[in-house]
Amino acid sequence: MKAIWNNQIIAESDNTIVIENNHYFPKDSIKKEFFKECETQTTCPWKGVASYYTLNVNGQQNRDAAWYYPSPKPAAAQIADYIAFWKGVQVTQ
Repeated sequence: MKAIWNNQIIAESDNTIVIENNHYFPKDSIKKEFFKECETQTTCPWKGVASYYTLNVNGQQNRDAAWYYPSPKPAAAQIADYIAFWKGVQVTQ
């Protein structure tokens, strides 16, 4: 699977985990130069507290376009530090 934003591959992996129709990419599959941690957090009742990244690609920003669970609840333990995308990021094979 590939995650693409602003005509740039930002993550690529054959080992994504699909939960609620979102592909979660292993942390080591992202191109870190495009990711900047931000202070945004949200809470999912069964997964726990999510943290977010802002994407910076080719001079454009996509705020909070990627999220991950650094310490998920037990029901979502398999996605600890896996990263998912939204806000216009295309996930494709």
